[in-house]
Amino acid sequence: MPVAPKSGATLNRWLDFLLAIHPTEIDMGLGRVSQVAKRMGLTDLGETKVVTVAGTNGKGTTCAMIEAALQLSGQTVGVYSSPHLLKYNERVRINGLDATDAALVNAFESIETARAEISLTFFEYATLAGLYLFKAAKLDVILLEVGLGGRLDATNIIDTDIAVVTSIDLDHQEYLGDTREHVAAEKAGIFRANRPAIVGEPDCPSSLLDVANRVGASLYRVNSEFSYRCSDKDWHYQGQHFDLDNLPFPYLPQPNAATVIAVLEHLCPTISEDIIAKAVGETQLAGRLECLNDSPRVIVDVAHNPHAARYLKSRLAAMPKRRLIALCGMLKDKDVRSVLQELSADVDQWYLCDLSVPRGATAADLKAFMPAQTQASTYTDMSAAWHALRAQLQPDDVVIVFGSFYTVAGFKDLFKGESLV
Repeated sequence: MPVAPKSGATLNRWLDFLLAIHPTEIDMGLGRVSQVAKRMGLTDLGETKVVTVAGTNGKGTTCAMIEAALQLSGQTVGVYSSPHLLKYNERVRINGLDATDAALVNAFESIETARAEISLTFFEYATLAGLYLFKAAKLDVILLEVGLGGRLDATNIIDTDIAVVTSIDLDHQEYLGDTREHVAAEKAGIFRANRPAIVGEPDCPSSLLDVANRVGASLYRVNSEFSYRCSDKDWHYQGQHFDLDNLPFPYLPQPNAATVIAVLEHLCPTISEDIIAKAVGETQLAGRLECLNDSPRVIVDVAHNPHAARYLKSRLAAMPKRRLIALCGMLKDKDVRSVLQELSADVDQWYLCDLSVPRGATAADLKAFMPAQTQASTYTDMSAAWHALRAQLQPDDVVIVFGSFYTVAGFKDLFKGESLV
């Protein structure tokens, strides 16, 4: 059994320990983490409001826009999200600042003392650390991003004040089931009786409605209790209390922006229209259609499932027509075939690279799912792929780097300090 780090150990030493103490990376269930949370007094967050956000895609962007609106309105807010892109500290954010190494280590030491004989997964440990730091900070609002599913996710030990489901599609089928009905029921597991359940998914499976009815949640669905419409220059939101015109188009996904406003209707009904417009119109998030260079345009996006690939395809199609080059690396347990097929007809040249992480697919794995006529080159590492791609770049080209959080993180590190002319 791994031995806990001694006092004064670094954050990296603690993270190595957390990865080693539980036999499996994912172990769904609330029993263990709930026991430890109760020992630490973390299930009672006092007057703090909690918003829990589930969904196949769009969780991070939804949390980011809500966070921005709350901060602009003068409220204190904590955000727990996963996975991180570049640093573990990104997972716990308080008033816009990532948790420090020292704060996380202090939280880990307290959890280690409390858990005693109980084994915890890496994610369960992280969830408890976030709750520990949030409770100490006495925040107005906490935003919890679900890690996987909802019903059995560690974040669900907290009885949320507002539950949100951003989107529903297939991903992590080995844990959530292989139909949208199964996935929806798992995500609806975060709903609570007589509390708002806000759903941004327009094609809502009946299983989600069944769960909402069974638990007695107050359901608010897009195209029902709230809606939005777009014109050429701006967009309009219509809800039960808010009726907002002339909103600026968001940089982040439009459906998520509408869902965010629906949340704000319930969370802070007196918030100003100016704050809403600024929060949804200006918020950006690293790794989500993030532009690293203008000419040639280099964009990175963490899209790694078919639903996200379809959205990425639509955003790329809206750009002026230019040669589109893709650099892609993926995990082999994702729906590689469907992701690549979504974009194969739009990309002019593919650069495929091995993803040198556990569960990483090889470039050859990816190419096997490509149509025979596809222009695709394979490389054993991202550096070699980028070097070859860079040599062919023209000023008017568009480069999209996608396929995994690992892909985007690796490329951002590789691209750091580069200047393309």
